Amino acid sequence: MNKSAARFPAHVLSVLIPVLVMVLTSPKSEAIPAFSRQYHTSCQTCHIAFPKLNDFGKAFKDAGFKFPKDDETFLKVPAVMLGAPAQKDVFPRSVWPGEIPGLPPIGLRMNMFFQATGAKRNQFNVLSAPAAPQFIPATDFETGLFSIFTAGNFGGDIAFWVDDDISVSGQNASGGLGDAYMRFGNIGRFAKLPTDTLNLRVGQFELDLPFTQARTYNLSPYDIYSEANIGAVNAMGAQQNVANQFAFAGAAKGIELSGGHNYGGYHYSVAMFNQNTSGVSQASNSSRYLPSATGGSSGGIGFGSDSSTKDIYARLSYRFNLERDPASRSAIQAAGTTGPHDHTYLNVGSFYLRGNSRQALPGVTLAGGNTLLVAHEPFYRAGGDFSFNIRALNVLGLYMYGRDKNLLPVDSSGNPIPLPFGSTSPLPTSFISSFPAVFHGGFVEADYMILPWIFAIARWDGVHSSADRINALALSPGFPYFGATQSARNRFTPGVQFLIHPNVKASFEYQIRPRQSVTSAVDPVTGLQKLQNPFRVNTALFGLEFVY
Repeated sequence: MNKSAARFPAHVLSVLIPVLVMVLTSPKSEAIPAFSRQYHTSCQTCHIAFPKLNDFGKAFKDAGFKFPKDDETFLKVPAVMLGAPAQKDVFPRSVWPGEIPGLPPIGLRMNMFFQATGAKRNQFNVLSAPAAPQFIPATDFETGLFSIFTAGNFGGDIAFWVDDDISVSGQNASGGLGDAYMRFGNIGRFAKLPTDTLNLRVGQFELDLPFTQARTYNLSPYDIYSEANIGAVNAMGAQQNVANQFAFAGAAKGIELSGGHNYGGYHYSVAMFNQNTSGVSQASNSSRYLPSATGGSSGGIGFGSDSSTKDIYARLSYRFNLERDPASRSAIQAAGTTGPHDHTYLNVGSFYLRGNSRQALPGVTLAGGNTLLVAHEPFYRAGGDFSFNIRALNVLGLYMYGRDKNLLPVDSSGNPIPLPFGSTSPLPTSFISSFPAVFHGGFVEADYMILPWIFAIARWDGVHSSADRINALALSPGFPYFGATQSARNRFTPGVQFLIHPNVKASFEYQIRPRQSVTSAVDPVTGLQKLQNPFRVNTALFGLEFVY
């Protein structure tokens, strides 16, 4: 745990963290206003209500941020050629020519929020010292993020994307790099494969999730994407040694192979990326290896991740376009009497992630010498998803199952040792397998375009985690504010969004949160804390944002 965070009461952090996550993980744009300037077209060409893409926007992205057909015809600001086309004829005695966008493809984004929190928000004050009670106000204004992003095409099916939050909540020190990658499209042509069957992406990027978290149109994140499997060995009956901080909400650093299309037919991706299960930023890990200013003895190693083991993520989906007319069904966008529109379609898919969480503990050998015990706990995440779209209505959903192998530290007699180790506790000599730590859940969401500028949303999130429940019940009496009263945590979130202009949007979201408790008693049967007097802290959130 971060040392600075440890100084705050845990029950206060449990109130503030969901609010901060909700604000700081607000969606980033998928396409950028620079594309509107390059093609002299509206944001609605690619978006339904930004950043939600329509079918043409998906094709634009698949093509490497350019029109999927006849791009030169529609491009109003010609690209700058880096070399002459004739250089291709003398390659490799000349550099293969390329191009850069005619205008710097840079966009800016800013958002701001107003939050109203329910009357139960200060129930945890019963736990505070009378002289210094904690307090959450009923209403608050908050700046969101100021972000700069750039994307485009270098010619030859080479695309790029970089987005960086310069300021978050008014603090520029809190910003951070989002996605930053290069994409080499249609590289399968070198092996004479069909068009668009093989692409390569390299850098830092969001995994190819069924529904994006980084560029979601929701104000609050998907709960299942933020779920981590964490459970500590304790003396209260439930034995777990899982400290896997991995969550799908984070960006991956690695490479990805992909193929197919997101607007019809098959799509697949396979990514290999750095493991990050410790919860420590990989930038902090890197500082351990960087040479010092005076010339350290690190040997010049520049960076390091959590482990030599790399995680593997794979996704496979198929989209059935359901238009009656065969020509319309196979087109990038369906067509009708009112012009192009999104297909009526059914998309089904599955995904799988495999990794090994590195666990390292101080221990002793059987001979009594000090040692470092290292174990690699295999874990996986697997699930399925669907999306059904019929004109103005889109219904989508996802289910995920997570499992971590549970390796308990044991002494020389094979008895589990509670964590943290005390002065009277023996150090472990090895690990043994125990019951795995699991969670499952997902979400179902529906959005409906009432008018081209009014967008209604309703979402249900659910997470069932035995580890979360055990952790809450094992705390001292009266301590677990935001401790769920049962293993399943459900949240219902209706909302509505208004496009004031194609690049200016107002949003509203109301979160009906799961029940919580601040009072507890010891269950005489299990010996665990039993949460009492449950209540909810519901939240209304208003957002205003623009892109430029």
